[in-house]
Amino acid sequence: MIDTHAHIYASEFDEDREQVVQRALAQGIDTILLPNIDLESIEPMLATEAQFPEVCRSMMGLHPCYVDGNIEETLKTIRAWFDKRDFIAVGEIGIDLYWDKTFKAEQEMAFVTQLQWAKELDLPVVIHTRDSIEETLTLLKQEQDGSLRGVFHCFGSSLEEAQAINALGFHLGLGGVSTFKNSGMDKVIPHLDMDYVILETDCPYLAPAPNRGKRNEPAYTELVAKRIADLRGITLEEVEKITTANAKSLFNL
Repeated sequence: MIDTHAHIYASEFDEDREQVVQRALAQGIDTILLPNIDLESIEPMLATEAQFPEVCRSMMGLHPCYVDGNIEETLKTIRAWFDKRDFIAVGEIGIDLYWDKTFKAEQEMAFVTQLQWAKELDLPVVIHTRDSIEETLTLLKQEQDGSLRGVFHCFGSSLEEAQAINALGFHLGLGGVSTFKNSGMDKVIPHLDMDYVILETDCPYLAPAPNRGKRNEPAYTELVAKRIADLRGITLEEVEKITTANAKSLFNL
């Protein structure tokens, strides 16, 4: 299995990162993809990848919650990293209007800029969208020339939105939210196109049931896979096989 979205470089894992990776391997998670957040996360992310080179692969991008008035300089610094080394994807990028709309215009500019990098570099994108699905889809449609590909991570919305995302050629990252009783995902997951589903944790956040509220970790990817299997009436092995193949294809693993 592949955890396509894990922040195991975060300080929450400083005391037991080695054990966290070993638990993931023991559960059959042999690849962990690391999304970047901002300028400060780059060093710990790359250090974690260097510590576990057979398991971890890094992305590069600027998370929308860290977009501010200094966006041009920040993007310049982020972009320079793509000239220094290879990355698995541009991410995580997107629009987040949940906490603050102050820098909405800057978020949109940063999102479009990074989508254009992805086209230039021929890399998939990992999209974070919160209270902004219409804005995100509108900009993505404008930029989609047939070459853009990627995933809407932490998907927890309606079947209609899933289909709109798939229509643009994009995948859905299913994580802990899929296991929450009040999420409504039990009505959505049975009808999703499994060709567009990949697994993630978004750890240390959004631990799946029955661990909700605790620190999340890549080993819990299997809990998400089990929930999908139960809701669709297929085996865990089938879910693992399908989602792993999807992730390998999307991220060129």
